[in-house]
Amino acid sequence: MKNIVFYDATCPFCYRVKKLLKPMDWLNRVKWVSVQEVEINGRYPYLKGKNILEEIHLLTEQGELKKGFSAIRLLLLKLPPVSLVGMIFYLPGISRLGSPLYLGFSKRRYQWFGQYDEPRY
Repeated sequence: MKNIVFYDATCPFCYRVKKLLKPMDWLNRVKWVSVQEVEINGRYPYLKGKNILEEIHLLTEQGELKKGFSAIRLLLLKLPPVSLVGMIFYLPGISRLGSPLYLGFSKRRYQWFGQYDEPRY
């Protein structure tokens, strides 16, 4: 099973990050699924009741659900060109800063980058 990243396809920033990171998946370990697809088809019942539009979510190969900063650092760790950044994000104390920064950014992303009328995949 691959790691599954659930991203917001109506968020221009999220869409660009996906487009930037997807080619870095040299080992083909990540599947990208839009939150909008999840809402339509309901294929991922373990996301029911989660704030999937507020934070990025990642389902690991082992079936563990990560969100927000934890999802970002694990995703970076899985992509060879940026895995060093992912390792740095695991240093002690980094999540104390990274988690609130991520949440603040996530809450303002539409305000800063706008929002697409239709999802982009």
